[in-house]
Amino acid sequence: MSLGFIVTIFLIGFIGSYISGMLGIGGSIIKYPMLLYIPPLFGFAAFSAHEVSGISAVQVFFATIAGVWAYRKGGYLNKSLIAYMGGSILIGSFIGGYGSKLMSEGGINLIYGILALIAAIMMFIPKKGIDDIPLDQVKFNKWLAASLSLVVGIGAGIVGAAGAFLLVPIMLVVLKIPTRMTIASSLAITFISSIGATIGKVTTGQVEYFPALIMVIASIIASPLGAIAGKKVNTKVLQVVLALLIFATAGKIWLDIL
Repeated sequence: MSLGFIVTIFLIGFIGSYISGMLGIGGSIIKYPMLLYIPPLFGFAAFSAHEVSGISAVQVFFATIAGVWAYRKGGYLNKSLIAYMGGSILIGSFIGGYGSKLMSEGGINLIYGILALIAAIMMFIPKKGIDDIPLDQVKFNKWLAASLSLVVGIGAGIVGAAGAFLLVPIMLVVLKIPTRMTIASSLAITFISSIGATIGKVTTGQVEYFPALIMVIASIIASPLGAIAGKKVNTKVLQVVLALLIFATAGKIWLDIL
């Protein structure tokens, strides 16, 4: 593999993981299209969709670990929220991953499009006063959190994503979790969700290990840097950036479907 190819893959991993750490998403929502379309633009061999999803799964696993580590101090990680939503999303992602074998590619794309559209709409709903709540006084409906993350897990398992792009708006809009706690806790929940996806991709031989290693190295460097930036950036700015990112992804998916 040429030096140019290695640098290209590293930069894709770095940019995606920086945004991942800053916004509390696994990053596959960004890195999936980048891995699919950017290498051929520079004359390198194109990855297949299976190879891209395999590399993304492994990379998300390491990016979220690095992001959570950066957020471990400051009271941003809500352990109760992580336990309820993480356990449910892990069960859901296994169910969705298994059930996806029975679905057509068009059906999978449709599920992904619906999830992304719901997430995009939710991000534009006003979220007044959530960042005024002290982090040690945050309360939420545990069974609602578990039920919603189970549904997200099933959808995420079907489309092969960790599901954070839908978890974040649910935590902000429905559960009323403050923005920085949402970002930190969603990284931890996404890490739990990515365990099943990573095991599935590795055991079925869908991972190109050298590109995945480059992406992992980029993740370990960039994700904590993004998390540090996320602690300093105004929460309203973080919400707008995430909303635009989810909206753009939803638009691209629906253009492909239609």
